[in-house]
Amino acid sequence: MRASPAERTDRDRRRDLLLALAYGGACHVLFAAAVIAMVVAMWFGMSRSFGCLAAPWSYVANAALLIQFPVFHSILLSGAGRRVLARLAPSGTGPTLSTTTFAIIASVQLLLLFALWSPSGAVWWRAEGWLLGAVAGLYALSWLLLMKASWDAGADVQSGLLGWVSLLRGVRPPFPPMPTTGAFRFIRQPIYASFALTTWCVPVWTPDQLAVAVTLSAYCLLGPLLKERRFARSFGDRWHAYRAQTPYWIPSLRSRP
Repeated sequence: MRASPAERTDRDRRRDLLLALAYGGACHVLFAAAVIAMVVAMWFGMSRSFGCLAAPWSYVANAALLIQFPVFHSILLSGAGRRVLARLAPSGTGPTLSTTTFAIIASVQLLLLFALWSPSGAVWWRAEGWLLGAVAGLYALSWLLLMKASWDAGADVQSGLLGWVSLLRGVRPPFPPMPTTGAFRFIRQPIYASFALTTWCVPVWTPDQLAVAVTLSAYCLLGPLLKERRFARSFGDRWHAYRAQTPYWIPSLRSRP
């Protein structure tokens, strides 16, 4: 005997409820783990991690861990990548859960990078005394700037909350408008700029930390160019007007109209 439409609807809602809670739980646990791993690993200048490979295999593994984040992060932000994300959840829920799926994948990428890095063992410089306090303050400030920029861009999108909560409510994800307020009043890419800043305001410097800082900063400098192309297609004249008034990475002292 076939299920009635009402029974199928109830079954679908129960399925969506379970999927939403499963994806949401996985997303936020992995997101928190990735942030903690990144904060702790860079606090020690990438000199402490769970990776245990010896040279030369450590160089190969570390290079792969370092490259995978910008490469796959950029791919998933492309049109083709977004279509793939829309297929990575069962029963047609992929489009709704795409922001949650993206946050899960990005969190796993960062967790792999910072938890499985194999330290070289070399330490070039370590802050001590009052200098340690000053650098610790800068490190905390860089993370606060990143949190502020993420909030201004739409914390629910950045954290993956938007997707699973929308599925839980049975609605289409209400994406926020083009960000132009808060940190976005001063530069167009505050998330990328503050993310790069976290890699340089560290109290321990090693060759490992330098490799991470240079690579991720290069991605943060070049990666947003692809994002800006998407914004130009999506927002048209509004984006071009905002772009003409707002610097890319470094705030301008000139007053804006």
